[in-house]
Amino acid sequence: MALRVNLPPATRILLISLLCLSFLYNLARWRQLDHTAGKPNATPIIPYLTLVPTRFIIYPWTLLTATFVEQNIFTVILNAATLFYGGKYLERAWGSREFGKFILVVSLVSNAVTVLVYLIWNAIGGDFLRGLTPICGGIAIQAAFLVAFKQLVPEHTVTILKGIVKMRVKHFPALFLFLNTIGGIVFGTDTAAILAWLGLLTSWTYLRFYKHQPDLSGTSTSGLGIKGDASETFAFATFFPDAVQPPIASVADKIYTALVTLKICTPFSEEDIASGNQQALARGEAGLPSFLNNGRGASGTRLMGKREEAERRRALALKALDQRLQAAAASRTQSQPSSSQPVQAQPQTAAATVPAGQKMLGETNYTPDHA
Repeated sequence: MALRVNLPPATRILLISLLCLSFLYNLARWRQLDHTAGKPNATPIIPYLTLVPTRFIIYPWTLLTATFVEQNIFTVILNAATLFYGGKYLERAWGSREFGKFILVVSLVSNAVTVLVYLIWNAIGGDFLRGLTPICGGIAIQAAFLVAFKQLVPEHTVTILKGIVKMRVKHFPALFLFLNTIGGIVFGTDTAAILAWLGLLTSWTYLRFYKHQPDLSGTSTSGLGIKGDASETFAFATFFPDAVQPPIASVADKIYTALVTLKICTPFSEEDIASGNQQALARGEAGLPSFLNNGRGASGTRLMGKREEAERRRALALKALDQRLQAAAASRTQSQPSSSQPVQAQPQTAAATVPAGQKMLGETNYTPDHA
């Protein structure tokens, strides 16, 4: 019986693009090697496939194609596995159109900002070789996939090596950034470090404020689904360890306030925050499918993991709801009229400023008891 691989269409196109473009790049690079002098060129440049900062104006399509060009077989295998497993899951969860839009936004924005960084670096440092640095690889896509999994199943625990290594999905983006940042400092792989940070920031911004998603909780009143994700569990500070979350949350809140003032971002309302928390709770019921073990013997383990994740999400949502109720009760007590004055019913008016619950968007301090 022939082997049949069931892949969604967008994931299939991305995989074919990765294999074909990487093959063409390495073939062109091999042909450019100068074997006549017995010493090949240090770094052959293929500006029509990879993104070269000083030449991308001539080859603008490389802002997209560079994402699917890998320089060796190991990175090809790694990126292919990322697209195969991660792309298959996300495309089935979001649909081909939304998944393709996500890949397009992350690739174009990350590569464009990376080009700008190297052009500024070249202008300030005076090193013309920085402007000829070939930018390529799927690092930004890998970071974006980790952010997407952080949104969908943050409390899911991934077990590796038969339980020797256990880590929650929400900790993977920070570990990915740490390893790439250290690699950029120690081994000089600054391109990978820059792409990792930009991939995370771009994907988080898109998922947080712009991507439309179906309403799983039934809390949206518009009937058009939910735009963005205002849940506390998807705040930017939650990507990092608890010890450094307060300062990161403080900086993130200031940046967010500035973006709202400039009308680049729309402030979340109380309904948006409540819908986001309920949406996160509803997603927790589905869990993360096992990529490596789909047999019947693991069904009990998967069901147990889903229940534990749902309990963690429910506890987070209840904690956030309790805090908002306490804040509302305190504000009502302070504004209650004295007994000597007649009580008049006054309609509630929406605040023109960013709501009080928005201050929690940068941090969360909840830690499950049985983490």
